[in-house]
Order: sequence, then C-alpha cells, then structure tokens
Amino acid sequence: MAATELTESGYVDFSCAADPKRTLAGWKDWHDCPADASGTRAIRFGYDPSTSRDGTMVAGHPAILTLLIDNTGHIAGLQIETDPKARLYIRKKAFLLGLQAKSRYGSDGWACTEGQPSAGDQPVGGIYLKERCAKTVSGRSLVVERNLFRRPDQDIKNFVDETRISILRAKD
Repeated sequence: MAATELTESGYVDFSCAADPKRTLAGWKDWHDCPADASGTRAIRFGYDPSTSRDGTMVAGHPAILTLLIDNTGHIAGLQIETDPKARLYIRKKAFLLGLQAKSRYGSDGWACTEGQPSAGDQPVGGIYLKERCAKTVSGRSLVVERNLFRRPDQDIKNFVDETRISILRAKD
C-alpha cells in the first residue's frame, strides 16, 4: 500500500524517527524524513487519544510506533517498541509483549537465540532474558527481541525491560 493512501484519522504526533523535532502533517509528508542507507524513511506516530481511550498501546502495553516507508512511497514495515517512559507498574511487564507477538503469528517456525549476560548484568526477579526470535510468514519477515535484566550501575527500580517487534515486507 502507498503511504499516501493511509488514512490520517485516528493518528497523531507524526514525526521523523531519525529527527523527532521534524514534525509532519501526516503520512503524505513521508518524503520529508531522511532516508537510511536502504532508502527507507521512518515515521513515528501515535494513536489519537480522542479515538483511543488508552492512548498508544499495543496488546495492553504503552508503545512507540514507527512506520517504515520505502523509496517508492510504499509501506515497507512497522516497528513496535515498548515505551521506556511508561510507569514502572506497566513497564516491568514489557518483556511479555514479545510472547503476545509470537503467539499472534503462531508458535511454530521461530528461530530464536539467547544472549549471554554482559559483565555484571543481573537477573530481575530471578529472570535474565536477552532473546531474539525471527520468522517469515505470509510475506512478512518478523523479528521479536525481548530483554529483561539489570545492568551493574542500575538501582532496584531501574532495569532493562523491553520488547522490540519488527514486521517487514519479506524480500522475494
């Protein structure tokens, strides 16, 4: 689908992911964002609070959304990241979004790798998690990354707890 065909109703806060101070009027301004090495332009956006009572949430998790548009103006993918600025009560469950995403696309066929702790990294609540899973299904290349651990310089209320989901158009 072409970016210019997307409705702007229900979405707010359009900006370039590479330069968040560069705001956009909507999807039609995709070409105003800088292209990365592959020619893809990344647009950050949120859900309109007047139509989404919980704001920008994905499966119950506060999220940062980025639409990727290729050099022809067509949608190349979507990136979903848990919001690191969410309240601690909600943020401490961020790693669970990855499980929901993997379930959404079926439990079979994921190729997962587990990362090892860096010097001084500690588990949080007895769990240490550095996971990256990939799968291609229905013309989509999916990557789900989940992290849960505490770095040596972080106090008890600060830790890494995040999920990043990339849904990209699969290469032919």
